[in-house]
Amino acid sequence: MLPLLRFASDGACHNLSTARTHLAQMFSLTQKEIEELLPSGKQRRFHNRVAWAKVYLEQAGLLHSPKRGEFNITQQGLALLASNPDYISVQLLNQFEKFKTFRIAKKSTEKEKVIESIETPEELLERSFQTIHRELVRSLLEKVKACTPSFFENLVIELLLKMGYGGNRIEAGKAIRQSGDEGIDGIINEDKLGLDIVYIQAKRWTTATIGRPEIQKFVGALHGKRAKKGVYITTSTFSPEAHQYVLVIDPKVVLIDGEQLAEYMIEYNLGVLIKDTYEIKKIDADYFIED
Repeated sequence: MLPLLRFASDGACHNLSTARTHLAQMFSLTQKEIEELLPSGKQRRFHNRVAWAKVYLEQAGLLHSPKRGEFNITQQGLALLASNPDYISVQLLNQFEKFKTFRIAKKSTEKEKVIESIETPEELLERSFQTIHRELVRSLLEKVKACTPSFFENLVIELLLKMGYGGNRIEAGKAIRQSGDEGIDGIINEDKLGLDIVYIQAKRWTTATIGRPEIQKFVGALHGKRAKKGVYITTSTFSPEAHQYVLVIDPKVVLIDGEQLAEYMIEYNLGVLIKDTYEIKKIDADYFIED
């Protein structure tokens, strides 16, 4: 926030685009750092922080927006710079009544105060969401590991159907239950028309890491069927050697470990329910344009 306020100290009107260019140069940011996205993948972290720095300074009365997309410094902003602050934090902005009314009043621990000074509201929200999401993945995987082999078999069928494989439920069920065939647990149509076939290996393991030898057995079974595509699904994990192996072979083999399995279950709403929904809205600037 302090560099942004100093950038505006010439009294001229500026926009966020020129401010971002200036700040990126001042902080010596690489292109990779500039383009880093928030966990949602919808906005650049740097753009988000610059935008919120502007919002906070405006809400404290240190910057002013004379018209859409532009801002300049206020007398109050110049006065603050004249005091030569080392940095501008949320705690410093709390001395301005306008800013205090802008923020939701709450008691924070010292740790939370430090976090608030370096993260934007979107970052705080997404960090909280990621924490909840990681716990859901962990809990969901524990549930899957505890289920019976027949339930796991059913789960795999339901997931593949939700992902668009297998045609219909009856066909998918018959295919996946063709187990014990030379290291192949089942086959399933890649699409509803059955234009290609995917061979399946599904292992409900709780501890063992699946290494390259196990994947080689599966690939050998695929070669025996002249198969081009295979999916190896497990509740466990794969070794680095197993991951490296599937990158250099033909046929194409996709490895889905326990964590990825849980992620897919969440993505396709299998075994989970929506608990709460929050909508984040923004101003529709076009609505306020007068003819």
